[in-house]
Amino acid sequence: MNLPKRIVFTAPGEAEIQSYTPPQPAPGQLLIQTETSLISPGTERAFFLGLPNTSRSYPLPTGYSNVGTVVAIGPARADAIGADSPPQTWAIGDRVANPGNHAALVAVDQRNCVPVPAGLSTEDAVFYHLLTIALQGIRRARIEVGEPVAILGAGLIGLLAAQCARVNGAAPVITIEPEAKRHPYARQSGADVTIGTLGVELNQRLTEETGPAGPPVVIEATGHPDAVVTAMELVAPGGRVVLLGSTRGETEQVNFYREVHRKGISVIGAHNIARPRYESQPGCWTQADDNQAVMRLLARGRLQVAHLITHRFAWAQALDAYALLKAWDANALGILLDWTTDRAA
Repeated sequence: MNLPKRIVFTAPGEAEIQSYTPPQPAPGQLLIQTETSLISPGTERAFFLGLPNTSRSYPLPTGYSNVGTVVAIGPARADAIGADSPPQTWAIGDRVANPGNHAALVAVDQRNCVPVPAGLSTEDAVFYHLLTIALQGIRRARIEVGEPVAILGAGLIGLLAAQCARVNGAAPVITIEPEAKRHPYARQSGADVTIGTLGVELNQRLTEETGPAGPPVVIEATGHPDAVVTAMELVAPGGRVVLLGSTRGETEQVNFYREVHRKGISVIGAHNIARPRYESQPGCWTQADDNQAVMRLLARGRLQVAHLITHRFAWAQALDAYALLKAWDANALGILLDWTTDRAA
């Protein structure tokens, strides 16, 4: 019997393709045969390399953006009444987006799954989870229609945040990214302005685009500790700084009196786990509700992700994908793993 395969981090900077025992769906779970999974560049690279604010616990299965087909359905949960989202009826053969790992077969709680709308491609749908991460940061910013927004970083999360900000009515959407290779992606993702410089020239450009006070909303999407300070320096008095990127390390030499207290700014943590579990609130939706929202936006063409796919690998080439991630190639954004070739078994 050929066992299914999955990607596992075995030590800092080391990954393996391993065989594993096929899972069986527990009560309330779906067993899903993976078609495509999306590498989350920032988070997976951080855990792969054991960067600060990661578990550094190995071996570690990885990945959380998966699209596949339901092949088995577990029995009903005993506590289904009062669950945190409306019940969904599933059938064998349904296409489903889910937070399963990079693996040929995944068993996932039904409440964490979302149907893929008819007509939406698997490659588009697999971006759903990273889109919900970006979208919840935009929601927390409480952007008004016509309000300028500056986004630090044009990695995958920053680019998705730019697109979500535009959908939410931000104008102009300004992307700040020193890597010029990423500017075309930013413009395709809804950025009205791309700025590649820092320091005095950055301040001058922001003044031209937003006025002397600066942007009322700055979204930090790099995860770099120093960028947190930059975000607080750039935001207008009374503005909002949203920490969307998972900061890997500690931010030092912050003058809270000058940058926060006197300016009267709000600093908003926007980690994806800081969501309400049972009921969406204005500016902060549940994961299940945002899952449905991004699928509607993708299906209706309000969000576009195909231009962000930069690399495709068969599952058997996954180690090449992580070598690319380890090198931090600026050209690497949307990295897809195809699990349909020989069904990874």
